Amino acid sequence: MKTASKPAALPPAALGVPEVPRSAGRRTGGPWRRRLADQSRAYAFLLGGLLCFALFSWYPAIRAVVIAFQKYTPGSGGEWVGTANFTRVFHDPEFTAAWRNTFTFTLLALLIGFAVPFVTALVLNELRHAKAFFRVVVYLPVMIPPVVSALLWKWFYDPGAGLANEALRFVHLPTSNWSNGADTALVSLVIVATWANLGGTVLIYLAALQSIPGELYEAAELDGANLWQRIRHVTIPQTRFIILMLMLLQIIATMQVFTEPFVITGGGPENATVTVLYLIYKYAFLYNDFGGACALSVMLLVLLSAFSALYLRLTRSGGEDS
Repeated sequence: MKTASKPAALPPAALGVPEVPRSAGRRTGGPWRRRLADQSRAYAFLLGGLLCFALFSWYPAIRAVVIAFQKYTPGSGGEWVGTANFTRVFHDPEFTAAWRNTFTFTLLALLIGFAVPFVTALVLNELRHAKAFFRVVVYLPVMIPPVVSALLWKWFYDPGAGLANEALRFVHLPTSNWSNGADTALVSLVIVATWANLGGTVLIYLAALQSIPGELYEAAELDGANLWQRIRHVTIPQTRFIILMLMLLQIIATMQVFTEPFVITGGGPENATVTVLYLIYKYAFLYNDFGGACALSVMLLVLLSAFSALYLRLTRSGGEDS
């Protein structure tokens, strides 16, 4: 007896049904797992950066806060002493001098080192020829290592054969002790810091000035405004946010001044240039008092954290307004 043979199965494409790949049903995991696999290399690079930052920034900062409350001896651990380090440092005669010099340096840096870059940027912005050349000249001090720059200025300030006094003698003006005088040493260091950091600040100001619409200056000129009035009523209002941000950053930077007094004056004469950071160095590496050095560091950290928080808040509010 013959049996009926089964009809041959038609392919799905002949029936109008799209053919599903066999591997489609074998994929496992949700979208987040696939996204993690695709971005694993990026996360690996990010993890390496975070580990380096934690090892060389976060851990030393946390460790310094702990040592500030200990009588610490390298190699033998520390003994908890509470606030004794803060009390001892606070009664040190150099403590008052260091904070006074640091605040004076910051104030002078705002008066001298804050106005000079802004005026320089205004001049460069008005130039019609050789703009690139003068920008390179202004930025050149930034490319010199800070220690090399300080050594050059130390020779420049030499009261005997230094170039500064030679220039004064050439024009028949009285010479100065510069960094060797108790009354002029701090101002001399402010000049060095201003010269060394001029280039970066000038470039930021130039970018802000070139972003001001030209129509504002044209309208001011049609109203009869002179140069000073255009700067006062157009330039400064249009760049006030950048000015405020750079002012806060300059305060944070100048409160940590160390290279200039360390290389040029050694904290002298008569402790006239001892700053907080230089006093921290003396406590740690000259007095071998790491507890006192960390106590000073915590005081400076608290003060700079307040300025940093203000900077972050103004940056966030400025970003939201824009």
